[in-house]
Amino acid sequence: MSFSSGRPKATWQPTVTSDTTLAVYWLNWRVLLCVLWVFIAVICAFYTIWKNEGNRTGGSGGENGRMQVKESAGVLYADEAWQPCLRDMNPGWLLAFRVFGFFVLLTVLILNGVVDGASIFFYYTQWTFALVTVYFGLGSMLSMYGYIEYYGRRGNRIDGELNDSEEGSYQEQQTPSMFASKDSRFHRQQQPPARKVAGFWGYAFQIIYQMNAGAVVLTDCVFWFLIVPFLTIKNVELNFVSSCTSQHSEPSLEIELSDSLFSYLRHLQFIINMHSINAVFLLGDTALNGLRFPWFRISYFFLWTSIYVVFQWLLHACVWLWWPYPFLDLSSPFSPLWYAAVGLMHIPCFGFFALIVKWKHMLLSKWFPDSYINAGL
Repeated sequence: MSFSSGRPKATWQPTVTSDTTLAVYWLNWRVLLCVLWVFIAVICAFYTIWKNEGNRTGGSGGENGRMQVKESAGVLYADEAWQPCLRDMNPGWLLAFRVFGFFVLLTVLILNGVVDGASIFFYYTQWTFALVTVYFGLGSMLSMYGYIEYYGRRGNRIDGELNDSEEGSYQEQQTPSMFASKDSRFHRQQQPPARKVAGFWGYAFQIIYQMNAGAVVLTDCVFWFLIVPFLTIKNVELNFVSSCTSQHSEPSLEIELSDSLFSYLRHLQFIINMHSINAVFLLGDTALNGLRFPWFRISYFFLWTSIYVVFQWLLHACVWLWWPYPFLDLSSPFSPLWYAAVGLMHIPCFGFFALIVKWKHMLLSKWFPDSYINAGL
């Protein structure tokens, strides 16, 4: 694939329609409505993030006039990034899965780049696939840190138990007042320590996770339910057979068809991989991790798609080339409806993944009631 404006190669690239570098292409009511949809989505997303993100707490009156602190939806603790959802599960399992997933995804991404070049990032699918790869890379580093911290805590706990057993005989010989003092200090030490709130990388990891959750479902839905059914052989550049017939004799035609068919099948294989392997690994990580899934972070999902759309607008305003997805073409009189429909699709796509997380919570809390850690949805 390439960013040329002529007839595209024998791939899934649609043919070029109107000249996107002309002012008349952009100065019309269709573009104005599409810009308005994106602008509204961005403003609402930033407002929702400002209202909910971060370690904000609220309080309400409790018994004896004491204030009861309530966690905000945006709070995130440091150990949630690397701790599995089951208390009895060693964090090393989650670490191993993330490292394996990172190398597999990175390998597929590199191979796709070698075959088709840098133009793979012309597609929203490749953006999402790269973001999933970043998620597993960052998750591997956070899991390594958590794995070291996990064994550090375990070592301190074992040392504490040994010290307690050694001091047991000595405490029996103390006076009652001294024993009471020891007992009160012991209970203070037994209180659970305050959990450490996640830092920048922890929050970035959580945000990328929820962005990927919606984006992976969206790309799969658009590909399997919109692109595949509605992009016919005429609309997609699969009509290379007719072009070969008009330019070549019979022997060369057979060679050209063979090469073109092989190129198409190879590209189709990468497309299917991109729309399956990232979802498989993300669902596997979801089954193991203990991350939260608050609804307000759908805002980052909207921002992610909005950035991609603006990137396409700027690119097409400078270069005349084909649109990666036909519904992005602003020359169609139905483009405002397409943009609105794809924008609204974000809600059920994100909600579908939220249901998966909720379903996981229901099953694991039922199967492992004493071990399952409910971080909150």
